Amino acid sequence: MSRLYATDLAQRLGRQAESVCRHYLSNGHKQGHYWQVGDVRNCAGRSMFVRLHDSARGPAGKWSDAATGEHGDLLDVIRESLGLLDFAEVAAEARRFLSLPHPESVPTGRRRGTPAISGSAEAARRLWRIAQPITSTLAETYLRRRGITYLQGTGALRFHPNCYWRPEHEGPTETWPAIIAAVTDLDGDITGAHRTWLARDGSGKAPRDPPRKAMGDLLGNAVRFGKAQDVIAAGEGIETILSLRQLLPQMPMAAALSAGHLAAFLFPAHLRRLYIVRDNDPAGDSARDRLVERALAAGIETITLSPMMGDFNEDLTSCGLDALRARLHGQLAADDVGRFMALAA
Repeated sequence: MSRLYATDLAQRLGRQAESVCRHYLSNGHKQGHYWQVGDVRNCAGRSMFVRLHDSARGPAGKWSDAATGEHGDLLDVIRESLGLLDFAEVAAEARRFLSLPHPESVPTGRRRGTPAISGSAEAARRLWRIAQPITSTLAETYLRRRGITYLQGTGALRFHPNCYWRPEHEGPTETWPAIIAAVTDLDGDITGAHRTWLARDGSGKAPRDPPRKAMGDLLGNAVRFGKAQDVIAAGEGIETILSLRQLLPQMPMAAALSAGHLAAFLFPAHLRRLYIVRDNDPAGDSARDRLVERALAAGIETITLSPMMGDFNEDLTSCGLDALRARLHGQLAADDVGRFMALAA
């Protein structure tokens, strides 16, 4: 997009700077001639200031963050607060806010570096960078409602308050709060991201179909909790794995995100025992069988962990922690009970 077109949009937004801030930086507040907020990603705080009126110091809409040294205009606010990945999306959102018609042709330009291809590993890494820790967010609220209260060691999870959700077919793009999970390879490099969109109060998943999507290079990789050792557990869903961590907090675990990806899970070096966390359905059985075959060929012992219900999060929320503890105790190798299982409260 041409510099002239970008400048025109930024100036138009600047003339409505306070309205823009109230909409995209809703966790802030007006302070004199400025809008004060935590950062450009709409976190609560006081280190970022947006100028609301033209002055000798500069035009309306310009902002700076005293904590990070970042600065920019209201187009940057739209991009970062919504987690957009290229300027075409930013311009479309700015036109929507300003009630401007769609231009007949949209030139390219004004991008922070080369735009990432939608759904690519680079797009996943950019989304991860603009997300925030889950502590005291709707992500934490949601997980606790799912019975997941032990959240230490969950650095693979972040939160975005306004993550884009796009329908599978035609329909408008929307923004919803979302849990962002980093998918990594055996070297710890981010290759993808998984998004779980949430209801606006964190009471459940967003009322959208589907409420979860993954992006990037996923095959063989996983969302990982803990550093790989000689024993790990691998399953499909993030919530399933986090449910097991309530009782096995020191056991390294990995969520492959689907049955097909679980079957292709790549084994860390020095692995001698693999716990396969099975979902109770035909796809889960098939993934287990394929993974057992591969593990045995690599000389790795396998033990299947089977839930009472559909998956271990359903067990946790329906039957409680004590029932889950009893279920796991009978399935773990004897030496792993003492090594990994948390003592009853």
